[in-house]
Amino acid sequence: MSLRIGIDVGGTNTDAVVVDDDGQVVATTKSATTPDPFDGIRESLAKVVQGVDAAEISQAMLGTTHPANAIIQRRDLEKVGVLRLAAPASMGVRPGVAWPADLHRAIIHKAAIVKGGNEYDGAEISPLDEDAIRAFAEECAQHIGAVAVSAPFSPASHEHELRTAEILAEELGGDFPVSLSHRVGALGLLERENATILNSSLLGVARNVVAGFHSALTENGLDVDSFLTQNDGTLMSSDEAIRFPVLTLGSGPTNSMRGACSLAGLSDALVIDVGGTSADVGILVDGFPRESTAAVEVGGVRTNFRMPDLISVGLGGGTVVRSGDGQAGEVAVGPDSVGYRVLTEALVRGGSTVTLSDISVAAGRLKGFGDAELLQGLDPQLVERALAWVDTQIGIMTERMKASRHSLPLIAVGGGSHLVPDRVAGASEVIRPENHAVANAFGAAIAEASGSIDRVYRYENRGREACLDEARSLATDAAVKAGADPQKVRITSLAEVPLTYVPGKACRVQVKAAGPLDR
Repeated sequence: MSLRIGIDVGGTNTDAVVVDDDGQVVATTKSATTPDPFDGIRESLAKVVQGVDAAEISQAMLGTTHPANAIIQRRDLEKVGVLRLAAPASMGVRPGVAWPADLHRAIIHKAAIVKGGNEYDGAEISPLDEDAIRAFAEECAQHIGAVAVSAPFSPASHEHELRTAEILAEELGGDFPVSLSHRVGALGLLERENATILNSSLLGVARNVVAGFHSALTENGLDVDSFLTQNDGTLMSSDEAIRFPVLTLGSGPTNSMRGACSLAGLSDALVIDVGGTSADVGILVDGFPRESTAAVEVGGVRTNFRMPDLISVGLGGGTVVRSGDGQAGEVAVGPDSVGYRVLTEALVRGGSTVTLSDISVAAGRLKGFGDAELLQGLDPQLVERALAWVDTQIGIMTERMKASRHSLPLIAVGGGSHLVPDRVAGASEVIRPENHAVANAFGAAIAEASGSIDRVYRYENRGREACLDEARSLATDAAVKAGADPQKVRITSLAEVPLTYVPGKACRVQVKAAGPLDR
């Protein structure tokens, strides 16, 4: 038997599960997330492997908030040199022009637009200016930790980006970190460029995350293949995660949705993941989270990499509840939360802060969490109105996420899912599957490897079916390269977007393939 470990680091709890080949849960644990998240990872690992034969564990998967928190909190970010290969086009919009000022100062040391790049059909905008690239490298070499390179339509024609990487390696050294946009984002120059810059800024964070993960595994006697989960619910190797940390930014909610899907045995459903600080609602389509069609903002920066379509609100087990300023019985809920300190600060745990966990205990929704006797002085009207606020917010999020009037089941997961009522307007039923409290870690443990392709084809030249076959083959090859079993890879999505403003029956083709890890 081969076992896998799944770990997910949330703002309040770090969860871990052990799963067997059949997807059955062997062991679970929850530990409070600590100020140093790696302490929580070590503690969860030590607990979950007790009683399990370590020799049977072959893989470990981690979902973490480290990169997202680094951007949100503006800490531990690398200084980046930004090269856009597009002149004389795009000179009117500088790299990072719409970024928040504080994030721009924290990351972008120098930006330049040099001659190069390609049109949608592969024709050069202008020859690549290699001298300008060498001058850029010389000028900022002592001040940056990484370089981000982008060019128009590079997912389709990336020769100029690859040549730029070769030049930078000659000037800065072969080990100097360089992020190329065609490996990070999809079509759409500015958003892809933003994602590439963020990726470069997170390379140091990624190295620390992977090193800490490996250290925690080693301390628990585990010599296994390690992976990190991506925004789309699939896996990348830890080596790849060091190179592409930006692709892990939305992995937490996605892990929960994929875990909920598998635990409940459903492929199409609404999912609400309630933690200690926030609640996320998304929708599953054929077992995968529906991806956002809009540009996704990360720390105030527009990007275009794959992210789940989610609605979030500050509603969790640690959310603070206060009496309103008006008449008795009024209530103010959140958005602040005590987070992982709910174990010591909630009233039922002997603390002095009224949290939604206290409200849930008082209402009978949550049992076995602290001493209910400590709530005797809690105003019943406060409990009633706080609970009404929770139910209203959950109903609103559910209705907003639905794609049609058709009712879908709502799967409630996460450590704070006790806050979800048994009936929610707009949902056909509320399902709480077994092990729902650790659905995020379970989702990481069962995640698959994937590959995707996003290109512009001219059907007039080769024919539609030949172009689609090539796209499917490229996506499949990418999934196999990522670690998927070649015999079990399947195409999970294919989208065609006709480009009516471009001659030659041009069409943007997006294909994704996924499959279980090759053992």
